[in-house]
Amino acid sequence: MKREMHRRHLFRQMSRAAAALAWQQLFANPASAQVEVAPWTTSANVFSLGVASGEPRPDSVVLWTRLAPLPLMADGGMPPRPITIMWEVAYDEQFYRIARSGSTVVLPERAHALHLEVEGLAPGRQYFYRFMAAGQTSPIGRTRTAPDLNSKPSSLRMALTSCQHYEAGYFTLHREIAEADLDLVLFVGDYIYDTEMPGLTCVRQHPHEFPHDPSKYTLEDYRIHHASYKLDPDLRANHAAHPWLMVWDDHEVMNDYAADTAPDVEDKETFLKIRAAAYRAYFEHLPVSPKRMPTGPDMPMRDRYEWGQLAEIWTVDTRQYRGGHVCRGRPLIGAGEALWRCRAAGAESRTMLGQPQEDWLADTLLASSRDWKFIAQSTQISPGGLRTPLGRVYYADGWDAFPKARERLMSAIGQPRVQNVVCLGGDVHRHVAANLRVDPQDRNSEVVASEIVTSSLSSKGLSEFLSTWMRMSNPDLLHLRSDQRGYVVLDVTPQQLVAEFRGTPHPVMPQSKTQVQARFVIDQGVPGLRRV
Repeated sequence: MKREMHRRHLFRQMSRAAAALAWQQLFANPASAQVEVAPWTTSANVFSLGVASGEPRPDSVVLWTRLAPLPLMADGGMPPRPITIMWEVAYDEQFYRIARSGSTVVLPERAHALHLEVEGLAPGRQYFYRFMAAGQTSPIGRTRTAPDLNSKPSSLRMALTSCQHYEAGYFTLHREIAEADLDLVLFVGDYIYDTEMPGLTCVRQHPHEFPHDPSKYTLEDYRIHHASYKLDPDLRANHAAHPWLMVWDDHEVMNDYAADTAPDVEDKETFLKIRAAAYRAYFEHLPVSPKRMPTGPDMPMRDRYEWGQLAEIWTVDTRQYRGGHVCRGRPLIGAGEALWRCRAAGAESRTMLGQPQEDWLADTLLASSRDWKFIAQSTQISPGGLRTPLGRVYYADGWDAFPKARERLMSAIGQPRVQNVVCLGGDVHRHVAANLRVDPQDRNSEVVASEIVTSSLSSKGLSEFLSTWMRMSNPDLLHLRSDQRGYVVLDVTPQQLVAEFRGTPHPVMPQSKTQVQARFVIDQGVPGLRRV
């Protein structure tokens, strides 16, 4: 029986690989085939959406831009033909010393977006990059490569960010992060929002609105929505200043979607077409590797990144493979849908990651020899349910609704050889520092890892009443504040990790600045956090 299941799984994997190969051959980069492209110029700014970099490796980094002289048109106002982009990577900001350069062709069927994996770079150093097209030169971006795999770097400095609803506040915090001295930005979901803010809570009007019927969402909608977010100068500045690692959540596609289902679209086939459009637009607008190019409604997102021998970062997908919703909940004001006495949620088969990704994560965690191990995923893992006289009420769209999946993850982390694991998340619009146990309901259960969850960059959080109730219901939540928007700065050394929670009152306005809300330390070899 197991052999037959393995055989079927192998055939499925082979079929997917064949489909991906066919897709890549269909849209192979013409530059590699020496295709000649006629010159094209325009007076409008073709680099209106800025530049970005991501996925730093010791010898490479991914560079991104998209040509769009009319960014609020679905095709960007571009002619329906291939266009040549020249690119340069330099050691200095004046581009006197060029490290790598070349040209490539961008295609209309890919929204004239460029995803360039520049290889042959030196490990652990800063670079500058720019693009030339249509007689214009792009803004200059700054990036850096990861250290050599066998090196022992003294530090890693990251900003943990999430949840940037355009209408809920200004992206001022991106400006602050852009100006910070960082090695990379880790964004863990809800890069765009498909939903609109209610009238009086809308701080600024989004230039594009999705159809009121979610089943009518199109590729054109997603393209214009992404482009309109990129028109924000502070977001563009942050992309240009640092390399990013990306994790997605639900709003990049549709609120509370799970795998091939969504609450607002009953027909699975219709939703999968929408998911394919959303994934395609996501790929077109973000600095992710060319290997992530989606094939229909599938897009490979999970990966690992090493920072010398100091740290390893897993980027984990909690949406594409998760189990569907159970016991359709009721709205809990300010906290999404809530579940109560839902036996189906506790089923052994329920998964947030899908079995292959669960196995991959467990195996690679066990094999890692890095000092620190960071699991970057989209939401809060530690319990956040509310204790009531009639039982716990909990969030229907988070790890609390997948207790067996959380137990398997904690058991994998709890292996004797897996030490110094820190889980990173977002989604819930609150700063959280928490201890993680194999059995979160048993105070005698061993603490095996630490959790740091960032508040939103702009999206509104819980009321103080619900936040207080949540803190009282969950003693492993060492810190929880939902009244402020913000981000977390993570300073990592071989001896310890310092997490600095920064926040500013909601809503974020053009001149808002963050203050230090709290600091926590995790010591090497000691799971759990302590306040400093």
